[in-house]
Amino acid sequence: SAVLKSSLKSSLEKLECHFTWTLLEEDVDLDELEETVGYQIKFFTESNIQNYNLMSYICHLKKSNEEALKNLQKAEEEVQKNHPDEIARRSLVTWGNYAWVCYHLERYEEAQSYINKVENSGKELSSTAQWKIELPEIWAEQGWALIKWGKKYFERAKNCFENALKKEPDNPEFNAGYATAMYRLEECFYRQCEHETLSLEPLKRAVELNPKDTFLMALLALKLQDLNQDDEGERYIEEAMQKTPCSPYALRYAAKFYRRKGEVDKAMEILKRALTVTPDSTFLHHQLGLCYRNKLFQLKMSTRYPPQEQVEELIQLAIYHFKIMTDRKTKFYRAHIDLAKMYAEAKRYEEAEEAFQKASQINILSNVDKQQLCYLYGNFQRFHVKSESEAIGYYIKGMKIQKDSYFFYKCRDALKKMLQQRIQRGLGDATVFGTLGFISSLSSEKHEAIEYYEKAVALNPDNEEYLSALCGLRLSL
Repeated sequence: SAVLKSSLKSSLEKLECHFTWTLLEEDVDLDELEETVGYQIKFFTESNIQNYNLMSYICHLKKSNEEALKNLQKAEEEVQKNHPDEIARRSLVTWGNYAWVCYHLERYEEAQSYINKVENSGKELSSTAQWKIELPEIWAEQGWALIKWGKKYFERAKNCFENALKKEPDNPEFNAGYATAMYRLEECFYRQCEHETLSLEPLKRAVELNPKDTFLMALLALKLQDLNQDDEGERYIEEAMQKTPCSPYALRYAAKFYRRKGEVDKAMEILKRALTVTPDSTFLHHQLGLCYRNKLFQLKMSTRYPPQEQVEELIQLAIYHFKIMTDRKTKFYRAHIDLAKMYAEAKRYEEAEEAFQKASQINILSNVDKQQLCYLYGNFQRFHVKSESEAIGYYIKGMKIQKDSYFFYKCRDALKKMLQQRIQRGLGDATVFGTLGFISSLSSEKHEAIEYYEKAVALNPDNEEYLSALCGLRLSL
């Protein structure tokens, strides 16, 4: 048995399935993911083979391998029902997962039999020696799993769908995956820059190939809205709601569309309808919180002295819905930030501080998130706590995370403004000019940086840091 166990391990690692796709447990909130996949099984009936496979892996990570086996059984039933002519082709990932789960349950003979199944089917299905990589369905299934695993994985997901599309450029499902991955990438990483429209054509093509898919329609509508094409976007949103009036996905994105359009009451009505379909959906609570926040801003913009009790009520409602989200989804960064800002708005600074701290401890933050957090926390220190030195420290920290990004410039501009105000108030000491020099050199404005460092050195001739920065800059010109 020990011999069998060690020979199994190397065969298992060659299989293409969730266990070998480096989907790391620390990058997701497993409870949240389980809820999401559960909803998708209920409402997206066509891609359930993949959802059951993914659910089996989630169950394994949650230490319930027996549940994992039940989900794999369901995946097999789906294959038999929907693809009776392509059982082997559609089951390779399922069988790979089976082999791994059996291995973890110490059922080594069974594990071996699934490995044999995969290997034999693979040889029949492919003419090359490297059979496993050649099947576009496997690339696509990996792509969908990666999308669900979160933003660190979106780039890899895009590459998977590109590989699948090389084999079958007109496949509706592969186009849907590629468009979804591109949309998610833009949403997370490319905001406010020239990549803004990369997902538009893929989304249009995917909607054309999947005319029944209202989820894709809703994404296309939001993309068109990003590009100020609200009217065309609204046509897609209305069509999606007509085709699937009870789909929580079509409804939640429709609500987002109308909220961003400024029709907050309409958005709230849609969200409340969606909550009757999926009462446990934390996403809907987050969206409701955003609606109350928008109503608060609208009230403040439209009246010079808004009634205090109305202001209080909207703040309380926003906090209530954001808190439902943060309590249940501890790794959902956006909700922690929204909650922190709302506490600050209510002058509840200790709770705001706590929400910011919780956001900063989430272990799956991207650089964009970390930079945004420095910017927002800097603002909190500057405008609410009135601690300029703390604010400066966080803006600098934010700028150091990555250059040439949206929040790099937000941190830089906020910092410059603060320091220039200090100079105007006659408080321009060496530190102020040294910091301005540092900002200019990070922004590759060398001449400006030299001027600032010269002023800093004139005010503090013994400062090693300013002297060496100045020398370095002069040499690099």
